[in-house]
Amino acid sequence: MPRDREVGSLWIGGPLSWMEQLCLKSFVDKGQRISLFSYEDIPNVPAGVIRRDGREILDTDDFIKYEQKDSYALFADLFRLHMIHRCPGMIWIDTDVYCHRPMDYDDDYVMGFELPGEHRVNNAVLGLPAESDILARMLDFTADRFSIAPFLPRGRQERLRKARDAGKPVHVSQQPWGVWGPMMITHYVHELGLLGHVQPLNAFYPVTFRDRTKFLRDATIAEALLTDETTALHLWASNKKQIGTHHAGLPPPGSYLDQLVRSHGIRPELAPIKGRGRASFDGALIDHVDLENVATVADLTGEARSFVLALHHKYDCDIKLIDVNGRGEFETRQQPWIQPYSAFLIDHGVDENRIGIVRSKNELRPVDVLCNLKGFGDRRNVRGLKTFLERCLHADSRLFTDVRKGSGAFPFLKPFGANQIISEHVDDRTDVSRVVVSPRPPDPGVADESWDRIASELAGSDGFYRAGPRGHSFLYIPRSKGTLVVTFDNLDIAMNKRDDRRPWGYSLIESQDWSMLGVLAGGWTWYREPWVAAQFDDLRDSGFFDQFDHVVFYGASMGGYAACAFSPAAPGCDVVAISPQSTVDKSVVPWETRYKVVWDRDFTGPYGDASEVSQAAGRVYILYDPYEPLDAAHAGRFTHENVHHLRAPLLGHRLGSSLQQMGVLSSIILGALSGTLTKLEFYRALRARKDFPRYQRELFNRAVASGHTELARRLGNHILSRGDNPSLRRSLTALEDALDATKGSSRGTQRGRSGKSGP
Repeated sequence: MPRDREVGSLWIGGPLSWMEQLCLKSFVDKGQRISLFSYEDIPNVPAGVIRRDGREILDTDDFIKYEQKDSYALFADLFRLHMIHRCPGMIWIDTDVYCHRPMDYDDDYVMGFELPGEHRVNNAVLGLPAESDILARMLDFTADRFSIAPFLPRGRQERLRKARDAGKPVHVSQQPWGVWGPMMITHYVHELGLLGHVQPLNAFYPVTFRDRTKFLRDATIAEALLTDETTALHLWASNKKQIGTHHAGLPPPGSYLDQLVRSHGIRPELAPIKGRGRASFDGALIDHVDLENVATVADLTGEARSFVLALHHKYDCDIKLIDVNGRGEFETRQQPWIQPYSAFLIDHGVDENRIGIVRSKNELRPVDVLCNLKGFGDRRNVRGLKTFLERCLHADSRLFTDVRKGSGAFPFLKPFGANQIISEHVDDRTDVSRVVVSPRPPDPGVADESWDRIASELAGSDGFYRAGPRGHSFLYIPRSKGTLVVTFDNLDIAMNKRDDRRPWGYSLIESQDWSMLGVLAGGWTWYREPWVAAQFDDLRDSGFFDQFDHVVFYGASMGGYAACAFSPAAPGCDVVAISPQSTVDKSVVPWETRYKVVWDRDFTGPYGDASEVSQAAGRVYILYDPYEPLDAAHAGRFTHENVHHLRAPLLGHRLGSSLQQMGVLSSIILGALSGTLTKLEFYRALRARKDFPRYQRELFNRAVASGHTELARRLGNHILSRGDNPSLRRSLTALEDALDATKGSSRGTQRGRSGKSGP
């Protein structure tokens, strides 16, 4: 008799890729209860998956792995046995197992043959009676990490005995793959006569390991192998290597995996496959970007597609493709990689208006991230890189590049900044290092000379300019005594990303004849420099803020934190903060996984926790996207009565940029700065998002991800009836194709079942 069964799994290793997201969400979508155990926070677990601490099962920090393949599969083999023992009736599933239909097996024994011939049993799907003899034997066997398995080949057993007798026993991590997995369970199933409890091949492994790449080919190929016996379908994580190497870490278009992610509303571009074992793919470079914001990324060689796509979806940045040949020269003809690269980006949700082609040296501009993979210094002469380093790097840029041994690239790059080797591999029998280069910061205590000149001129004889350590500075520009706006900005952005080389909001504030105090940081420091706090103490004690009728502190993200945190220097001031952090103190907000660059900074003191100290302000406006989990968590920490939460759904962390593109930022900020902004006026202005492509796309994707496919279809058609949105149009077409395919498959299954149950 069928019974409700819960399944459980384990994840170690940071964020999930789309493959794990797909598999976990499939159980939720098919109505099967699923728990995911882990030993650390995982930021992108699909909704509906139950989160549980792995220490409930095994309280340990010893995560043993197969050293040869650098895989935690060994620890997972151990963990599943203890999970089954402690959670009677729960079925273990690997995170690469997809729910084709719910597993409602009545038998406590749930396992399947993985190869024709009905001999070898796999443990990717495993259920056992909690007090069974087979489970007890396997728990006993795995308790000794130097045990010699009786099911290993005789020659291997003999070598292990000799090593043990010589006083050098071989740890399980050095033994063959599967020694605590399929090899062990196969042995005990046969020894204890449990073959009658093993499900046939079609139950879990109709696509065998040898045929695993069929999941990467046309969807009909894998579909033809599924039967009515198929429940949990092993997708084989080994496919990750092929996907990462040849498909930019994304499911191949038209494949069975592509069909599955579309049907479950998974967005692979937001969670590309980054690695497999010791192999690391280009998308993994996203974890080495230590910048608060990325406004623009540029690719020189056409080899960083998955990395660039990941950057765009994480930071909502613009993309520049630099159209140069192998010598670093611009030609009249377009390089052959440009068009397919653009098509790839567009096919994966990038608005074509966000992609620019750089066709001449005069069009080169500073960018935040410059990609030179498999390019100059590796397969091309490193000297061809010189022009791009000079014109495209600013003080806070990052260059991701490959360096071939003997190319002379390391000495060439040295004057441009400090380099860090991320990974190493062998290409054509030569060592190649993947490197990130960070331009050297200015000498401590020495501000940029051109900024000194500009700031001094702006301050004039009636204002002041104060230069502090590590590029921090205060610039006061006096105008009227009615309103003072205190802005928080990054010096590098002001000097390298704005044509007028002015602090944020300079023209807007000037147009209102308001006075301005610009506080600039020398990098992503969150202003946690004692000198900055001392300046605010001095301005407060000298009565500087008291001379103005109205004082407003303004900032976004890092600056939003500072606007709230330093507001006690001007008690009663108003604060306008866009997507602010409340603090980056890991002891207070352990869930904040961004901004590693300041995790070692001191966030205590009278200007420390912004959510607490800002209660001294008058009105505190917090503008944020409630669907950005970390931003929403920070906003939720601002709980005092003076706080006004202004929600801007589905506009992202770079909310200011989205409002600017919608054409409403100036009016909202002016209202907030002047103290006239109300929630009603804010939400009226926010109506403009209905015609904003990003909002439309996110709203559509959220409907799909929630399983409301018919609503998503109607929404997509309604939006397109009002105007074109290329990215949404492609997503809608893909959704309709997937729905049509699902209906066709359902009709075919019904016909097949009716045929089997005939007279």
